[in-house]
Amino acid sequence: MADSGANLDRAREALRTVFGFEHFRGVQDEVVGRVLASQPTLAIMPTGAGKSLTYQLPATILPGTCVVISPLIALMHDQLRAARTNGIRAATLTSADADWRETQDAFRAGELDLLYVAPERASQPAFRDLLASAPLCLFAIDEAHCVSEWGHDFRPDYRQLRPLLDSFPDVPRLALTATADHRTRADVLDQLGIPAAGLIVAGFDRPNIRYDIRHRQGVAGQLASLMRSVPGPGIVYAPTRAKVETLAAQLAQATGRTVLPYHAGLEPQVRAGNQAAFVASEDTVIVATIAFGMGIDKPDVRFVAHAGIPKSIEAYYQETGRAGRDGDPAQAVMFWAAGDFSQARQRLVEVDEGRQQGERARLDALAALVETPGCRRAILLRHFGEDPPERCGNCDNCLEAPDVVDATEIARKLLSAVYRTGQSFGFGHVQKVLTGAEDERVRQRGHDRLSVFGIVGEDEARLLQPVSRALQARGSLVATEHGGLMLAGDARAILKGEQDLVIVRPQKPERGGRRGRNQAANPVGDPLFEALRELRRELAAEAQVPPYVIFHDATLREMAATRPDSLAELGTLSGVGSKKLEAYGDAFLAAIRRF
Repeated sequence: MADSGANLDRAREALRTVFGFEHFRGVQDEVVGRVLASQPTLAIMPTGAGKSLTYQLPATILPGTCVVISPLIALMHDQLRAARTNGIRAATLTSADADWRETQDAFRAGELDLLYVAPERASQPAFRDLLASAPLCLFAIDEAHCVSEWGHDFRPDYRQLRPLLDSFPDVPRLALTATADHRTRADVLDQLGIPAAGLIVAGFDRPNIRYDIRHRQGVAGQLASLMRSVPGPGIVYAPTRAKVETLAAQLAQATGRTVLPYHAGLEPQVRAGNQAAFVASEDTVIVATIAFGMGIDKPDVRFVAHAGIPKSIEAYYQETGRAGRDGDPAQAVMFWAAGDFSQARQRLVEVDEGRQQGERARLDALAALVETPGCRRAILLRHFGEDPPERCGNCDNCLEAPDVVDATEIARKLLSAVYRTGQSFGFGHVQKVLTGAEDERVRQRGHDRLSVFGIVGEDEARLLQPVSRALQARGSLVATEHGGLMLAGDARAILKGEQDLVIVRPQKPERGGRRGRNQAANPVGDPLFEALRELRRELAAEAQVPPYVIFHDATLREMAATRPDSLAELGTLSGVGSKKLEAYGDAFLAAIRRF
């Protein structure tokens, strides 16, 4: 093997000629350097940091084929299109591919740089025999957190990969993920046989994403307002299939935009068609369950919205990370309600006893994120072991500091009323007792004679609901199977004055205004940029690939700003590799010259 300096020189040349980039980003050079030196590596890099380049680039300069193990067919096909557009010889070997014989022949003949497979196939003896028939240069295990039973997307088939890797001891292994806490990292290293020295952790921060978390109050209207203010593609995560269908119809009617549903209950061809339409579009919004997303390699998603809480901070980070992968500004908005946490805590009893403590800790961490009056990004990054600044300047709480209220005394009154009414009534009944409401049911139960009857005045009454939400989020109040509220967690500590409760004073909801369709992509309103986007759409339709596979918006903006007048000048722009320059250069130069 040549020395590391020579290896990286070759890598930088390939970076320029194949991918059209002058410089590596973040830890890409460190990861590529280890791969070229045949060193086993686990790289934890945020979504949008260019993980796929760390194995695609070595595959173009090393002899042999890089075998990429990836969890979803849709993800493989997305990456296949992008790789081929850059002139990389790539193929997939999946149950959806009819050309599997041709792919195997090309592999044996040494005609492939990349071969994508699913873990279910990779763990089979027959596949191991196929790999023995041709030289290999690298195993790349994508979404490697699936290896770990502590990961949030555990896939048992990933646990069967170690024998395959060990069968080829001279082939380096590279594991990649965007999401892994300390426990998950240790498990992935152990399961894949990678020494601790092979761990590379990039920063988790995605500074271009603005985090915004709000109470849910008519979520269809809140989402429609978001869609009016943020043009471009978006993903809305809904908790159930029924909610997916309802929201998709409501949002399409309210905004006039194309809004498509996606969930496992749809006919396979409908589901696949909706996903393909979303990937190819520059303005479509898809409403989906969490079944959607891991298989999407779409860089120009401008917002990700949650119409309920995600499973954990890890899931939230990964799902919101599908926004803004091109580096342009994007938004992550979560709409939550107290009932989300109540239901999630009730579901914990269905989890294996050995996992309950970890799942409860994850839910508590998520509650801390939604309830904090401080910086959202700081909480996210601390969860992954980083030491961020106290303020990020790009989340709702940093952009507009919330009004914070010490609600400890109101919380004690609310908890006391829940206890004294027998821990079997919902919030509405408890609220009537506390405010001294004239109510027949309250009188029938004798609750008008309790010491807590009427002890909350008008000013405090406005805070009862947000206090109830906060207590349910942190697990101090939980719902019974009949919909009542009962004390749990640190409720008794709050009642005894040993624990405080500080909440954010709720604000009135704002209506979002309508913005121009491409304002986010084209902030200066350059007509040349719009002409280049139109040309990109035509070329993409002709090549049957999504527009972003041709060029990202950032590359088009650079074209519009610099107006190159030769292929040589165009080839110096970021994202314009030799294959794309040859395929599309003349067409884009012609469009530029017309201006």
